[in-house]
Amino acid sequence: MFPNSSNLGRPPFPPKYQQQNTFFTKLPVNIPPSLLSHQQIIIPPIHFRTAVALLNGNFEATPAVTPVVTLQPMTYGSVSPVSTSDALTSFQGRKRHSQQSVPDDAKRQRIHSHDSDTTVVNQAVPLPEERRRSFPSPVSVRSPVVHAHGSPALIGCVPPLQDNLFPDPTETGLPVAKDELSQQILELFQACRQQASDLDRKELCRTELQREIRLIFPQSRLFLVGSSLNGFGTRTSDGDLCLVVKEEPVNQKTEARRILSLVQKLFSTKLSSYIERPQLIRAKVPIVKFRDKVSNVDFDLNVNNVIGIRNTFLLRTYAFIENRVRPLVLVVKKWASFHEINDASRGTLNSYSLVLMVLHYLQTLPEPILPSLQKNYPECFDPTMQLHLVHQAPCTIPPYVSKNGSSLGDLLIGFFKYYATEFDWSHQMISVREAKAIARPDGIEWRNKFICVEEPFDGTNTARAVHEKQKFDMIRVEFAQAWQLLRDKKDLNCILPLKAAKQKR
Repeated sequence: MFPNSSNLGRPPFPPKYQQQNTFFTKLPVNIPPSLLSHQQIIIPPIHFRTAVALLNGNFEATPAVTPVVTLQPMTYGSVSPVSTSDALTSFQGRKRHSQQSVPDDAKRQRIHSHDSDTTVVNQAVPLPEERRRSFPSPVSVRSPVVHAHGSPALIGCVPPLQDNLFPDPTETGLPVAKDELSQQILELFQACRQQASDLDRKELCRTELQREIRLIFPQSRLFLVGSSLNGFGTRTSDGDLCLVVKEEPVNQKTEARRILSLVQKLFSTKLSSYIERPQLIRAKVPIVKFRDKVSNVDFDLNVNNVIGIRNTFLLRTYAFIENRVRPLVLVVKKWASFHEINDASRGTLNSYSLVLMVLHYLQTLPEPILPSLQKNYPECFDPTMQLHLVHQAPCTIPPYVSKNGSSLGDLLIGFFKYYATEFDWSHQMISVREAKAIARPDGIEWRNKFICVEEPFDGTNTARAVHEKQKFDMIRVEFAQAWQLLRDKKDLNCILPLKAAKQKR
């Protein structure tokens, strides 16, 4: 994934002045070795006819893909490079894991962006070994999964981006539960939160898919985004993938659909033994939905939706700067799913909007529990920051120290009360960027929408799926009932059966 790939030290494509405006380009071979990661291999472009032949299964008719330049492993300071091995095999050769199905209770997070989002990426020196994990390179070099521990200099900040952080660096940082409701919230969080093994399964699939997709788009990079990486994932959270094919914006209605059509063809032909049900969904931001049979995980894959990469690390920072945030978000997502108001495809709230609603509530308390990270650290969350630097921001931000000592139980009750009785849905917009409720804009994006939640980077409405009054009224009723029941009974079971929620995870 983006922060953990062995190729993290370099961007997915050369600078703009070195690259032609085409998918099938060739990485310049005159880049100094110091700017390349230790397993980078430069491969020649595959032309369109070759790509089509591959997708049609005519592998004999296609020329062999051979590296133009193969770089020897490098050493970062006193840290030895990861040795190569066959510990991870390719899609074609690896054995299937258990085919036991996983309950599909986690709703997909929808992240949208404008076509105008342009990212210019330059070369960068590789990160030190202790701040990343290594995975197989795009062509033939394979390396084992390495769980590197975070640098001591980062202790006390947001955990570095390798996911053996579940549960080691965060276990001791969980809040203390002194009342029954808070204890119930904490126990649900500990039972259902995403584990390192869950993320490893998704990462292995991402790594292998990137290997295969690069046979068609040699300069592309595949990023794991969303709840799997932002700290708010559960054991059964689906995977969100962003395929970045070039630095220029991609027209989502035409270009992205053509790219995804090729990806879908690849999944349904060459990878059909491992990928099932690949479907091209022609939405505003088109996606390919599929299931990986090996990991038993459902995925959504989009093209060049880079806002999803940026907000993944913004949310990750919010998740870890205050230890009450993650348990609250998880229980709210579980509650919304149980009451069927967590499905944008059915006109209710997506998980991304629910997370932003929790963050907004914690920002607007009389004694705030969260700040506005974009105001306090604008240099870390600059919307024009180069993609290969985005993952570094969370590791530089210390925990937020709040004078608000409210328990998890009190905060959950307050969350439901805020949206049931205090927030003005008709005139206000939820803004995590501003850390307050602001007046609703008058643009077309906000007209005739019953819930307005501002996307922190591109300013769109993440809750635009709620466009029917009936669905909006249903959502408000659920908030009001949850507040009244929790206020009176102080028992999480009265709004969310804990035994069933833990079993579904």
